[in-house]
Amino acid sequence: MTTTGLLLAAGAGRRMGTPKAVVHDADGTSWLRRSVRALVDGGCDRVLVVLGAGAEDARPLLGDQPVEVVVAQDWADGMGASLRAGLLALGDVDAVLVSLVDLPDVGAPVVARVMAAGTGRAALVRASYDGEPGHPVLIGGDHLVPLVATLRGDVGAKPYLAAHEVTTVECGDLATGADRDTPDHPDGR
Repeated sequence: MTTTGLLLAAGAGRRMGTPKAVVHDADGTSWLRRSVRALVDGGCDRVLVVLGAGAEDARPLLGDQPVEVVVAQDWADGMGASLRAGLLALGDVDAVLVSLVDLPDVGAPVVARVMAAGTGRAALVRASYDGEPGHPVLIGGDHLVPLVATLRGDVGAKPYLAAHEVTTVECGDLATGADRDTPDHPDGR
């Protein structure tokens, strides 16, 4: 089974004060580059990055990373729109591992663990952190068409996952899985 990593990085980052795709840690580490590396080093065969707000500033941050980029033209409608744009750009795949750019401590070990727990096109696997569901989420190819049909506005895959049997994989020993919505230093970069 081959797995495509899908990194959602299209939002405006209103609470962050800047699109999260262009955020850097205080040490200069780009969240976008780190997130791509986590997917590649975790075992994804292909990586697709969904950009939106700040796409023109974010694209150069990818440098020579082995990724494909899709720009969600309707990114302002919310996460559902960004996820839909990414899923529609995939084509026919065995599985997709969906992650978010604002998970700075979710690295390759988490990606690898979630991927190892799912086999086949019917897989639905979700990372959990101390029992709380989070990202990344592995979605087998059989679920992609029905999932896309449910995506609206700012609602992502949560309702679809709630309606189906999902294998959870505890990753709290590897990361917090906490998303970052506000800057930890004045300029948000």
